[in-house]
Amino acid sequence: MSDKMPGVWRQVAVVAMLAFALPLGAQQAAAQQAAAPKAGDRSGKQVVDATCASCHASGANGAPKIGDVKAWSARSKQGLSSLTKEAIGGIRKMPGHGGDATLTDLEIGRAVTYMVNQSGGKWTEPASPKDMAKERSGRQIVEMQCYRCHENGTGGAPKIGDRQAWIPRVSQGLDNVTRSAIRGHGGMPARGGMADVSDTELRNAIAYMLNYGTGAEKK
Repeated sequence: MSDKMPGVWRQVAVVAMLAFALPLGAQQAAAQQAAAPKAGDRSGKQVVDATCASCHASGANGAPKIGDVKAWSARSKQGLSSLTKEAIGGIRKMPGHGGDATLTDLEIGRAVTYMVNQSGGKWTEPASPKDMAKERSGRQIVEMQCYRCHENGTGGAPKIGDRQAWIPRVSQGLDNVTRSAIRGHGGMPARGGMADVSDTELRNAIAYMLNYGTGAEKK
């Protein structure tokens, strides 16, 4: 912009430039938001960078350091299913789900794979939940944990088999109820207070409590 331009025209030019810049900035922000990975779709590297690296990058609290071939070699012999299960439930100073209850089992499996591969491994990052560990049945999870509140309706929890209480909750879909249980709802803590329960196991437990007594419950 020329310094010789009259003052009034300089102001008009600046306003015009801002008018074009603001929509462009808004478009860029929208594009960045759309490009951001959604929960459940994050890669192993994305999960590690956002969560796991807080300890595994430096080896804090005894966590095996990313890149430490010796430390990870011994652990990788357990296999993906076993290592993922430990990460889901928590081990030693590491809390369940790495301290982030919103991480799905698949994302944790991917993060484990990424750290193993950064430390000399040659694993294939799991593409779907089918690649993860064998889950427990809905009945097993209910009998292990959920019955503590859902058997008698403690704290307003819908009773096992009370379809009139459950149907309004699942009207928006079983997946929505499962996500609510993952986060925690009302007086119920995240994952029902059972840190090592997987997403699929939790979903099966909800379906079991909904269908209990109808003959349709999943054993």
